[in-house]
Amino acid sequence: MRLPVVPVIVIAELFGGSLWFAANAAADDLIAAWGIGAADIGRLTNAVQLGFIVGTLGFALSGLADRFAASRIFAVCALFGALANAAFALLASGMESALALRFAVGLSLAGVYPLGMKLVVSWVPERAGNALAQLVGMLTLGTALPHGIRLAGSQWPWQAVLLVASALALVAAAMIFALGDGPHLKRRADAPPLRLGRVLTAFRIPAFRASALAYFGHMWELYALWTLVPLLVAGTALGTLAPVSALAFAIIGVGTLGCIGGGLVSRRTGSAPVAAVALATSALCCALFPVMADAAAMPLLALMLLWGASVVADSPHFSALSARACPPEIVGSALALQNAIGFAITLVSIGWGTAVVDAWGAQVAWLLLPGPLLGLLALLPLLRGRSAT
Repeated sequence: MRLPVVPVIVIAELFGGSLWFAANAAADDLIAAWGIGAADIGRLTNAVQLGFIVGTLGFALSGLADRFAASRIFAVCALFGALANAAFALLASGMESALALRFAVGLSLAGVYPLGMKLVVSWVPERAGNALAQLVGMLTLGTALPHGIRLAGSQWPWQAVLLVASALALVAAAMIFALGDGPHLKRRADAPPLRLGRVLTAFRIPAFRASALAYFGHMWELYALWTLVPLLVAGTALGTLAPVSALAFAIIGVGTLGCIGGGLVSRRTGSAPVAAVALATSALCCALFPVMADAAAMPLLALMLLWGASVVADSPHFSALSARACPPEIVGSALALQNAIGFAITLVSIGWGTAVVDAWGAQVAWLLLPGPLLGLLALLPLLRGRSAT
């Protein structure tokens, strides 16, 4: 009996994605234990991002993402990530070892996120937009999950939060290994050989170029916001409502609903309009947050939840648009390359945001605003040519 394809992939993405921000959920403990500051938490996050960039570039430029079964790459990388994350919990004693191990986690995630997207397209290409929305929604919930684990185990040592995330990643590896690859995206007999760097030709395709550039604007905002959420919550009246971990889990995790809702709407409108509305909404939230930072807790919470829902709702649609624009034999490599460049952009916004948040306070949100605005501008060709969506 065949496993239910989309649920297996999205749940595995949820479990594998819990590795991403596992260290951030333990930020308060790490600051106290190691005598570090907010900028150092940004460095730990950027170590994951850098590992992810190196991994995705390797998969993309070598063509490995399309040479081997995506399910096998996913399973091996999830296993490697679980081990590196557990080593961080059990062996890291300061920033030097911590940075190396978080880099290894990022390297492993390069085989979890883009290859998970390729698996979706290989199984259900006819409904890729909606299915990818579910996948990115689960990745978003996975990003928030360590904060939820931290909240549930408030009396646990910080190492336990990371070890739970590692256990979930092992389950993800087993699920995808058992599922295997779908029947689509098989190489045609007359397809050009997968030579080194061939994926770069994807940028010659106007629809791929428009989608990728819009994605890059989106990425300037997304991971920097996710990194800054606990710091923004603690610095406003929101901190009086509930523990920071609970609010961070809610604000990041609500992005799951944004992704799933956007996926359902895209079945009627196409992906480009959904991405445009999400970009415009998150841009509005970026602009309003510093203005409302001194407001009462409940209006501010409503704004943050709207921001959390919209900031990631566009992400799956860039992947769907890009996958549709590419020749099938390079889809895995093209998505990996798009991810690599997008995550390289996050290094700048995360590093800059965490370095200035203490001095700028809520106005750090304006640092993120150019991302969604430039994303909207890049998306215009696809909005004008609705058939491309």
